[in-house]
This record gives sequence, C-alpha cells and structure tokens, in this order.
Amino acid sequence: MDETGLVDWLSNLIGGAATTLVGASLGRLMWHSGEVRKGQRRFFGPELLWEIPVAFGMAIIGEAIASYLGASATVSTGIVALAAYIGPRGAEVLLAKWLTRAKP
Repeated sequence: MDETGLVDWLSNLIGGAATTLVGASLGRLMWHSGEVRKGQRRFFGPELLWEIPVAFGMAIIGEAIASYLGASATVSTGIVALAAYIGPRGAEVLLAKWLTRAKP
C-alpha cells in the first residue's frame, strides 16, 4: 500500500500547478478568515476579490523560494501556502530582517 499525504494525493488528482494555486488560495483564505474574525472585513465582501492576485503573486514567490531551497513538491506547496498567508507585507518584513542580519 502506497502511503501518500494530502498534498501528494491532490497533486496526483489535479496536477502540480493547480495544487500550488490551491495552497496559495488556502493561505490567503486563512489570512482573510482571521481578518473576518477580528471584525475588520466581511467574509463575502469586495476585499475577497483583491486576495486573488495576491494569492497568485505569492504562489510565484513561494515557488521561487522552494526552488532555491531545493524543496520537494510537498514542501514546496507548504512554502507557497505560508508565503500566501503572510502576504506581501509579511514577506517584506522577513526580507528586511534577513537583509539587516546579512550586512557585514
């Protein structure tokens, strides 16, 4: 019996690129849901539409990071979901901290 995880199963079902987009969409949906819980947004408000390009952009960034790290497909999907969750502002903060530490 072949034991595969959820990401492997999803990738086999719909393909790797679609799995990446699902991961990015779920990452943004988790962030959006947190904003809804805080009362900052309505769940089905117009702000939800703005999350689509953010999810796509963060999917590209997450894939690039995963490729740079030489991560497997499963880990790559997790990196994409994390990147989508933290979004552009979170990525900017992490990059600024990393660049500050990297200075000689």
